[in-house]
Amino acid sequence: MAVFLAVAEERSFTRAAAKLGTSQSAISQIVRRLEAGMGVKLLTRNTRNVVPTEAGEQLVQTLRPAFDDIDARLSALSALRERPAGTVRITSSRHAAETILWPAASRLIRDYPDVKVEISIDSHLTDIIGERFDAGVRLGEQIARDMIAVRIGRELRMAVVGAPSYFAANGRPGTPQDLTNHRCINIRLQTQGGLYAWEFGRDGRDLNVRVDGPLILNDVPMILNAATEGIGIACVMEDQVERYLKSGKLVRVLEDWCPPFSGYHLYYPDRRQLPPAFALLVAALRYRSCPPLIAAGERGI
Repeated sequence: MAVFLAVAEERSFTRAAAKLGTSQSAISQIVRRLEAGMGVKLLTRNTRNVVPTEAGEQLVQTLRPAFDDIDARLSALSALRERPAGTVRITSSRHAAETILWPAASRLIRDYPDVKVEISIDSHLTDIIGERFDAGVRLGEQIARDMIAVRIGRELRMAVVGAPSYFAANGRPGTPQDLTNHRCINIRLQTQGGLYAWEFGRDGRDLNVRVDGPLILNDVPMILNAATEGIGIACVMEDQVERYLKSGKLVRVLEDWCPPFSGYHLYYPDRRQLPPAFALLVAALRYRSCPPLIAAGERGI
């Protein structure tokens, strides 16, 4: 049953074999014996992948909750060990992983040798239940209401920047509306595929501006490289541009129009008892100056 479930979820005999640490031929033989014993076809094979039949899908829906319960009970048993153990799977955006998640995870695996941490870098809003992650790290505004959310970082701000040479040739925008007369570096959102509308606010007034320019990117280092070359104005996280501002390669504008917003949170399904390894990571990540909260909404980057 476990072998069948691995093949059905991976949609591949090869990936299932790698996941289970066995050969593809052994996986195929086990599935064939299972189908013969049940007297029903469970998987349909084609040139691209493996897809569960209707009967196979029903079996997946039966097995997954049962195996999840077994995994949870086995994880709970590790609490009886002298040293916590287990694997924690986290999905995170790159910025959050580099600035918050990795420092905590690196300390955790040094202090607890039997704990393993898997970090999956993905800018999309991942279904952590469907993809079998223990938790995700995203901005507080992106978290669904049915998730427990723990604040793990300070508030963040956006920064609008450009090269001195660009502003010398084109002048500086005095208000967000002035950006429509400037060459801007657009950001392609990986979450929705659209272009990011630059977000501003002042005196309780929120303002989104659709900018235009010669370049569209979805990678912050490339955006900053383009900005330093004077291609146009960029809008990025404040901490991502600090060293460029200190060196004078970039200059900041519209700072009084960039208010702070909710920072990163660890989010996970409601659980009565967290597995010991995961509980350690939650404790290591928790932002000490703030209590846990439940957040909702969405911010594009």
